[in-house]
Amino acid sequence: MTTILDSILHAQKQGEARGLPSICSAHPWVLKAAMRSGAAHLLIESTCNQVNQYGGYTGMTPATFAAYVQDLARENGYPPDRILLGGDHLGPNVWKDEPAASAMAKAEQLVRDYVAAGYSKIHLDCSMKLGDDPEGPLDVEVAAQRAARLARAAEEAAARIGRNQALRYVIGTEVPVPGGATEHEEGVAVTHPANARQTIEATRDAFRRLGLGEAWERVVALVVQPGVEFGDDFILDYDPAAAADLARFIEPYPFVYEAHSTDYQTPQALTALVRDHFAILKVGPALTFAFREGVFALAMMEEELIPRDRRSRIIQVLDEVMVAHPRHWRIYYQGDAHTQALKRKYSFSDRIRYYWPQSPVQQALKALLSNLAQTPIPLGLISQFLPQQFEKIRQGRLQPKPETMLLDKILDVLRVYLDACQMEVHFEKISQEVQEKRIPGHIEDRARDARPVQVARGLDGVGARDAGEGELRRPAM
Repeated sequence: MTTILDSILHAQKQGEARGLPSICSAHPWVLKAAMRSGAAHLLIESTCNQVNQYGGYTGMTPATFAAYVQDLARENGYPPDRILLGGDHLGPNVWKDEPAASAMAKAEQLVRDYVAAGYSKIHLDCSMKLGDDPEGPLDVEVAAQRAARLARAAEEAAARIGRNQALRYVIGTEVPVPGGATEHEEGVAVTHPANARQTIEATRDAFRRLGLGEAWERVVALVVQPGVEFGDDFILDYDPAAAADLARFIEPYPFVYEAHSTDYQTPQALTALVRDHFAILKVGPALTFAFREGVFALAMMEEELIPRDRRSRIIQVLDEVMVAHPRHWRIYYQGDAHTQALKRKYSFSDRIRYYWPQSPVQQALKALLSNLAQTPIPLGLISQFLPQQFEKIRQGRLQPKPETMLLDKILDVLRVYLDACQMEVHFEKISQEVQEKRIPGHIEDRARDARPVQVARGLDGVGARDAGEGELRRPAM
């Protein structure tokens, strides 16, 4: 069977600069915006910390997260069969302080649960040392052997439900710190091609020793460090010249690269990443950062329009909750009390994203949106606090409603990724109900002249026109 990942891989090997954004967020507003974007396919991922058999920090298991995404898709008129679910950093990281035997047993169950829940893109990450590993860096061969063990668990789980051919694997782990760096950095080292080769060869050999030769043929991407990073007060931009050797290295191999922490990169940098075979672009905090910006902008409008005793106090409520429960931000935000307070609101690390589900915050957000929905918002206020949305309203492409403007604020970021990846858009299968609710211009202003995509769907909703013709052959390794 063919998946959208196969289509991207085939296009890259044919010299086309095509890619796929990976939306690494469970935030309902982010996912709703993605489903209203017009993207012909969506890749939505969760990490082992976020979603696991014990609930993770979201409180969701793989099965409940999959159901949550499917429900959101139906509510927003997005075809569920166009969504590819991915598991990111699947491995023993959550249990890294335990002995290897117990940590790996839990990691194997984690992978089984992800596969059983319908996830198709599986990133195997066993790069971390476990509780009883010897001193010194973890040996590459040990990490590869553990990754192969997880692949075997995934294949066995898939075989029980007839999903083997649906699985696509991502290997490699030389990535930025998840969620951004904890300290200011002036630069990061680009992965050396020799290290990339060692990862490929060690993992290939480990797969084959466990009889997973056929599964190895479904490895589609390698995670490396392209030289991008962000932290609470800095962004390191992609430098194509610095990554030129790494970009050339992957060309003979039947893989593309997966780039992590691409948040806040410029449109030019994202386009260059896709051109240089970093075809899977992970993004998360930049999307929730845009949501936070939109909420704060609406709160500024509320300050001008609503009597003090009826205001949501959303900004104050968020900070009160963060101060009362600091575990999600304390190690990330250094400095004195004033500096930390500033970072809690405006940091690129966007640790505030962990606090939106809190009940007091949800109540305040509901009050904010209700207040502004019942009060006409002067265009001058929108121009002051949401100038890009103001321009679209003036052009008749956007409605001056709080929810509409908030979704469009997120889409401003997502559109940059869709454009960099040369993503197709589709117009069909949008229900009349969603058309009435839909933000005008979300699809149209990305591709006014695009033809509707006619897709004969396979099992993953990807037809022959997406996959291209011919078979991608792997060189002997």
